[in-house]
Amino acid sequence: MEEKISEISRLKDLAVSEIQSATNAKELDEVRVKYLGKKGELTSILRSMGSLAPEERPVIGGKVNEARDELEVLIKSGEEKFAKQELERKLKEETIDITLPSTKVKRGSKHPLNRIIEEVEDLFVSMGYDVVAGPELETDEYCFERLNLPKGHPARDMQDSFYITSEYLLRTQTSAVQARAMMDNEEKAPIRIICPGKTYRRDDDATHSHQFSQVEGLVIDKNISLADLKGTLEVFVRKMLGENLQLRFRPSYFPFTEPSYEVDVSCFKCGGKGCNLCKQTGWIEVLGSGIVHPNVLKMNGYNPDKYTGFAFGTGLDRLAMFKYGITDIRLLYQNDVRFLSQFDRLDR
Repeated sequence: MEEKISEISRLKDLAVSEIQSATNAKELDEVRVKYLGKKGELTSILRSMGSLAPEERPVIGGKVNEARDELEVLIKSGEEKFAKQELERKLKEETIDITLPSTKVKRGSKHPLNRIIEEVEDLFVSMGYDVVAGPELETDEYCFERLNLPKGHPARDMQDSFYITSEYLLRTQTSAVQARAMMDNEEKAPIRIICPGKTYRRDDDATHSHQFSQVEGLVIDKNISLADLKGTLEVFVRKMLGENLQLRFRPSYFPFTEPSYEVDVSCFKCGGKGCNLCKQTGWIEVLGSGIVHPNVLKMNGYNPDKYTGFAFGTGLDRLAMFKYGITDIRLLYQNDVRFLSQFDRLDR
């Protein structure tokens, strides 16, 4: 046992000497590993205690732990000393001349699509609507069948879709969220929602993109009429595009509404006189709308004899193009800083 105690004392003295001789944090860490690491010399003594007599183990263990504690205190003190020296070195070498003029930092600006989405959401939330989201990878059931578009329906050809499997596709319209909202409403209470989000179709030209953004609105309640739809759309369009615009409803066809209407607004560039933007007609088409088809209400759990509703939808990209004078929809998706920086002035 005396031999073990002498060995512990010798190792401790050697470690103290090497700690005091260390000139930097790396050398200090090497000393720590050499004596106190998992394979360190003092640690090895602890691991060999199984070969000692039972009465010797507490004595040797105590001596080793005492030596470890002393060395850890010295190592910690050394680490603090070297850390202080390193900080002083950096402060001395990395001085900053605060009198030099600063480098101009390039500022980003909010994307025009994000601006439009926030404006639309703020407007409809102030009117008592909820903002609802849904999956972009949608089932055929919610994207088509629950919207009165059964398999084989000719209107499906109006939308060239991205099918992933025979059942799943990238949603072609945010109307799928409306169907989900109706099904999720187990109490079949009134609904007043908008659904902004990305949609996908096989298009790619100056006015169409394979990915684009839509916002659709849905109201279901008792005694909802076309007058409610017209009043809502007047508030929406005039808030987004101009207070003095006039609306025109044209009969159209959508499988999920009956009757259905395309909505035009008087051209905000020429005031309805005719120009290149409105193709000399004085009117610009902005959205589709209509009274919710009874079949859609029935398929999604609502009694069409008790409830009626209206729905509308428009492209957010199209609104952004109209509002900010953007001539090519592809500019919205190229992330060209020269294009985006033009909108920076709107934040000032």
